[in-house]
Amino acid sequence: MYGSSTSYSEPEPHDHSAPTPPRLLRSFTISNQIMKSGRQRTRLASLAGVVPMAPTPHIGHIRFKDEVPEIPSTNPRTPTFFHISLPHHSLRSPPTLISSTAMPTSKPLNLFLILTVTINLCFAELPSFREAPAFRNGRECPKTAWSALDKKIHNPSIIHIAMTLDTAYLRGSIAGVFSVLHHATCPENIVFHFITTHRRGAELRSAITSTFPYLNFHLYHFDTNLVKGKISSSIRRALDQPLNYARMYLADLLPAGVRRIIYFDSDLIVVDDVIKLWSINLRSHVLGAPEYCNANFTNYFTSKFWTNPVFTASFKGRSRNPCYFNTGVMVIDLWKWREGKYREKLENWMRIQKRYRIYELGSLPPFLLVFAGDVEGMEHQWNQHGLGGDNLEGLCRALHPGPVSLLHWSGKGKPWLRIDSKKPCPLDSLWAPYDLFHHPSFFSDS
Repeated sequence: MYGSSTSYSEPEPHDHSAPTPPRLLRSFTISNQIMKSGRQRTRLASLAGVVPMAPTPHIGHIRFKDEVPEIPSTNPRTPTFFHISLPHHSLRSPPTLISSTAMPTSKPLNLFLILTVTINLCFAELPSFREAPAFRNGRECPKTAWSALDKKIHNPSIIHIAMTLDTAYLRGSIAGVFSVLHHATCPENIVFHFITTHRRGAELRSAITSTFPYLNFHLYHFDTNLVKGKISSSIRRALDQPLNYARMYLADLLPAGVRRIIYFDSDLIVVDDVIKLWSINLRSHVLGAPEYCNANFTNYFTSKFWTNPVFTASFKGRSRNPCYFNTGVMVIDLWKWREGKYREKLENWMRIQKRYRIYELGSLPPFLLVFAGDVEGMEHQWNQHGLGGDNLEGLCRALHPGPVSLLHWSGKGKPWLRIDSKKPCPLDSLWAPYDLFHHPSFFSDS
């Protein structure tokens, strides 16, 4: 069922005995809310004037005449609520429609407008971005090329980076790509591998192509049916999205010629040359990532896990004690991954989770269960994570001590959302220079 979000100010005393002079309705408060209803969502934008107190409000609908709302006459002592409902195809030009509501009226203080725009996100227009500059290799960069047809040829001069791509995090992904290219010595030697679902794949490809005309990238479609029956609900809904589990299937999605891959989440920026991360020596390990052994490892699993000796035995035989690592930044040897059948091991823990409920944090715990204690540790500067706060409130956080090569807004708070809400955290200003989002002018006073 659709809901509405309204916002208005405490009314000023008003003398109802004196006539109100005509003026334009120019002052209003905007509040947005996304609500889900099956495949459709409703964006509620409330245009609120100052409403005087009255015992019984009047609720009606506004009729349109030549695209201009026609306001019926009402009792001037009664606050009047009018509901404007627009189909999703009007979404492209709401500023025009809203400015047309600024019409002369003799009862401006008694008018309360609620604008409801119903959109189907399958058809809603993607955000637009400014075109990034062309980034060229330095003189010291080897001249090389990579083709997906090279099934067994590994070229260490080509840096392979994998990221997921969807409508919700597109702005973060664009900023992440831009940051990598901006700081790379050999940007033309970087190949991006974007994982997306079948929905809107063509539009997402177009968004990447128009923003980065010179980017070498490939798009892969992830079949969400592979994980839908295996995902358990977690403490934050964003962690339950099928695409969040696509990192488990990189070895199945990418060409066999890609031996090594860097996996990046879509809420981070790189402020160093990515070749340094690419060149890490994994030695005998399948996966490399910064480890945080001071974190309380027991917090990542429920008491059902720790009281079951069969489950806890999974950590025996590891090269060292298991430590927490964040899966938003990983370097993975895909050939060893395939040989060790690690995707099957991760899926097995997901099945156990469905039956016994041994953790609460989405796709992270299976990685800890399979790899913790057998990870090639990296410098912490390559994942200054947690800048999005915790998974419940997303409060502001400071940097960890030490140098910084990568800033990661893991947690609930995302920099683009906080910036748009005019409530940024101090560190969000470090993300903003990489934001290529084209900010339109929604409302005009002219």
